[in-house]
This record gives sequence, structure tokens and C-alpha cells, in this order.
Amino acid sequence: MNKVEVKDFKSCLKPMPDILVSCKGENGEVNALAVGYAGNCSYDPPMVMVGIVPSRYSYHMIKETGEFVVNLVPESLREKYGYLGSKSRRDEDKLVKVDVSYKEGLKVKAPILLDCPVNIECTVVDSIMTGSHEMFIGKVEYIHADENLLDDNGNIDYSKINLLKFR
Repeated sequence: MNKVEVKDFKSCLKPMPDILVSCKGENGEVNALAVGYAGNCSYDPPMVMVGIVPSRYSYHMIKETGEFVVNLVPESLREKYGYLGSKSRRDEDKLVKVDVSYKEGLKVKAPILLDCPVNIECTVVDSIMTGSHEMFIGKVEYIHADENLLDDNGNIDYSKINLLKFR
């Protein structure tokens, strides 16, 4: 098989999860943004990482509080995901605009998005600038899941979730 060079890095590691990261600033503002760079980075202790461009409104909220929530997005939220990923909190309260239901997390003050089937509360333990993004490494503090998604062992059965495939 003949191999050729791929020019667009963004296409080389697929699939990546389509997630919404939610956060709450010190001033009480809440926000959520679509994040393209995310993944597990440790299972003991459980940690995830999310990459956020420093110019994003949520970046400073996460920097100042050290908290965020990873929300897995179902296909049914495609339109809201697109909106939240294309607008800035600088201009409007996006969560109000598209009627996103949320409540404060159990372990962190950042909101969990109630229409998302899985929400992962995290506290920042480290971060690293990787070029265009700062990768926030979050220790998993609590995982919420819709009860109908759990198997007999209490694990999430991802085959029961129609996860968004936006890209």
C-alpha cells in the first residue's frame, strides 16, 4: 500500500469526543463551550485533559477557579452544541439563549449540563501550553450518568448513548 503525507493534523486522530466543557467564574457567571481536544490521560488516579485556546472566554474562568465539567453530548443536542461552539459568552449568556438546563456540581461549583447523559466533575491539577491550546489536566472528582446507562456492574454502557459525531 502506498502512503502519502497528510497535511491537516486535525484529521489524523479520529474520532475525538464531541464534548461541552462547562465552568463557573469567580464572579458567578456560568458558561459552556465546545472542545475538540479532550481525552483520558490517567486511570489511577482518574484524570482527563481538555485543550482550550487562551482567547476563549471560558479559559480565564477555568484558570481562576481550577474547576470544570466535561459533558458528553448526545445527538439530540446537535443544534445546541453547534450554537455553544460558535458563540462567545462575551456577547451573551449562551446557556440562557439556547435554554440549557444545569445545576451546580456535587464536588465542584462548575455546572453539570442536565441534558447531557454523562458529566465528569474535575479539579485542575496541572496544565501545559502546547502551542495553540492550554491542556488542562483535571482530576476526576465525581461522575454523573443517567441511571438507564449503567450496566449490572455500575459502569457506563456507551452502546446505549447516541453520542454526537459533529465533525
